[in-house]
Amino acid sequence: MPIRRLSALTVNRIAAGEVIERPAAAVKELVENALDAGARRIEVILEDGGITRIEVIDDGCGIPADELALAVERHATSKLADEALVRIATLGFRGEALPSIGAAAKLTLISRPHAQNGQDGAYQIKVCGGAVGEVAPCAGAAGTRAIVQDLFYATPARKKFLRSPGAEADAAEKSVWRLALAAPGTAFRLVSHSRVVFDLPAQDFAARVAALLGRETAAGLLPVAASRDGVALTGFVGAASCSRATAALQSFVVNGRPVVDPLLKMALRVAYRDVIPAGRHPVAALCLTLPAEALDVNVHPAKTELRFADANFVRGLVISAITRVLARPAGLDSAPDAAAAPMLAAPMPAAPMPASASWQRPGLNLRAPTAAARGFSEAELGLLAPPAARVFEPAAADNHPLGAPVAQILDTYVLAAAADGSLVIVDQHAAHERLTEERLRAEFVAGAVVAQPLLVPVVVDFAPSDAARLLGQASALARLGLEIEAFGPGAILVRAVPAALREADAAGILRDLAEEFAESGEAEALEARLDAALARLACHRSVRAGRRLAVAEMAALLRAMEATPRAATCSHGRPTFLKLSRAELERLFGR
Repeated sequence: MPIRRLSALTVNRIAAGEVIERPAAAVKELVENALDAGARRIEVILEDGGITRIEVIDDGCGIPADELALAVERHATSKLADEALVRIATLGFRGEALPSIGAAAKLTLISRPHAQNGQDGAYQIKVCGGAVGEVAPCAGAAGTRAIVQDLFYATPARKKFLRSPGAEADAAEKSVWRLALAAPGTAFRLVSHSRVVFDLPAQDFAARVAALLGRETAAGLLPVAASRDGVALTGFVGAASCSRATAALQSFVVNGRPVVDPLLKMALRVAYRDVIPAGRHPVAALCLTLPAEALDVNVHPAKTELRFADANFVRGLVISAITRVLARPAGLDSAPDAAAAPMLAAPMPAAPMPASASWQRPGLNLRAPTAAARGFSEAELGLLAPPAARVFEPAAADNHPLGAPVAQILDTYVLAAAADGSLVIVDQHAAHERLTEERLRAEFVAGAVVAQPLLVPVVVDFAPSDAARLLGQASALARLGLEIEAFGPGAILVRAVPAALREADAAGILRDLAEEFAESGEAEALEARLDAALARLACHRSVRAGRRLAVAEMAALLRAMEATPRAATCSHGRPTFLKLSRAELERLFGR
């Protein structure tokens, strides 16, 4: 087949496929144009997920009549002061959105500049499948109204691969959601399938986050603020206990531009690596501001991916800022003072329950009802069963965030009352597991975990492959205070364990580590393997569910949690405590 030049119409339709691959992309481009025009209010209306009709109405500066024809030409833009592409301060700049939409659909553009621009009436222009019509006067309010009908009618091959109207609507709504979050100073109204998805006034960023993420989710968010060398990070991240099954509630805004950037997503993942379970995703609404010349947004026509001049610097700033926020002790509303050394809890000694301890609070007089009043026998109601909670006279809660212990429930959960009337429920095993891990981690960071030689070394038998895998990590395990060596085919001799785990089962620890290394694989980074090993070691020495604790032990656990970084979740990312305020309790009881 001979080489031939494609027609301008075909070239435009091919190029349009790079910019407008689905209705959500068209919506994004039109809303970005509205924001660049200085709109203070934007309304988006979708029919059939945007396949049948998209309408974006704004009150921005508008387009003069003599520029409407130029606005729908490819690579014509008002957003670049020069052609260096160095300091791009607008969301759009390529001059491709309107001609791309017009090449693939039926586009009607109605615009009226504000009166001070010298034009009193509105004018319109229509583009159908790339064919541009004449500019004509029409009725219209100040600003711009873009109407897109029958998307991809001119490119049926692309239309064939669209998903269902519901799926396309979800994608388009998510696109507007991101833009509304990135521009809280602009009022947004979104209507889809004749349903108002949201109608938001102009507001500050915190209020916009609460409106879009939901007030229940927003209540679990922690503020983030960090700046260094002209780069600033602000916004909110979810507490470790507020993780989600998907990354849908993650939003990144860079210089006012909502982005889906792999570097930022990876930095967020790394920051939460030690505090949420694998497969769960944190909640985040983060804004990054940096000099325009330190950022390249001309990477892809969709403009959602970026290239940073110093990617390592940006990644480090994001990880360190979020890590500091997540490292706050349990129950506190702000991060701990960086200069204050955390008080890490030592392993709890086993303590017999005092004989005087009773499930009934001293001084509380419970008079038994008469047989007539009971109506049922005590046996039928189960009243003769042993109590599942041991209640104590509470000590003064003072100003401790987690309060003072008042009971132990099911020999597993510590019930405490805070000074503000809040009810606190602590999972004793999960909490002490985190305290033990942080103690081991502090020793590891300081140089090496203190080892305790065993009086009688322990021999553990393994499959040859597991033994070889463990022995291959012998030097790394030695840094964790676990000293091992080969002892014949398939056998390993344990000579020392971490001092913090002096009463732990050495054979059980080694078998768990063998499973951990087998799951992670040889290609797993050493740092990740050591983190997993620390978590396994901590689990072995933590107080177990079902163990009775003395009041002093429970109080010590609460105080240590308040002084230990990341104590709100255990090593596996599960919450270590729940705190119910008086208002929450009253709401649960419908008061």
